[in-house]
Amino acid sequence: MPILVIGGNCRKVGKTSVVAGLIAALPGFHWTAFKITEHRHGVRSADGKACDDASADHSWAVEEKDRSGKSDTSRFLVAGAEHSWWVRTEPGCLEEAMPRIREILASTQYAIIESNSILRFLKPDLYLAVLDPQTPDFKASAQTFFDRADAVLLHMVEKAKGTAWKHLSLKPVIDRPVFAIHPPSYVTPEIVDFVRARLALCS
Repeated sequence: MPILVIGGNCRKVGKTSVVAGLIAALPGFHWTAFKITEHRHGVRSADGKACDDASADHSWAVEEKDRSGKSDTSRFLVAGAEHSWWVRTEPGCLEEAMPRIREILASTQYAIIESNSILRFLKPDLYLAVLDPQTPDFKASAQTFFDRADAVLLHMVEKAKGTAWKHLSLKPVIDRPVFAIHPPSYVTPEIVDFVRARLALCS
């Protein structure tokens, strides 16, 4: 099953919008979508509800979502995904959830995953990195796997504003395709064509 991963330099750079946009633009892929969130508070694996004590039994939860509510995972279904899963773990505990994630992946046609951390445990067929130069935060997980990006989706900003990144070089991806995005539009026809062509090679 081909796997597409959408990562980004930090929160609120448009990763969810990219996932939803690609699902809507490529309905023929019959997507199963995942959002992976690492919390600092425990979660009950049985019912997915938050809990105060993060014991070994409460370190992760994998929950299939429905269309109700305004969550990101519900948004994926509204965009056209056939299934949408929310994976929540304590920091550093994603490995514990991987057997369940792999079990779900084994029965999917195409998977799209919003996460940087998942790259520690699997090699996707395509990895897109969403970057906003005006957002100074650059997660360690995003930096670690930056050179694995197959393409970069770059927020366009005025040259006069410069970049908020003080000690980061784009050299690791200098030879990769770079697609300009102008929010609130996060997915362009060029991005859709790129993803379609790359994933078609994997089917």
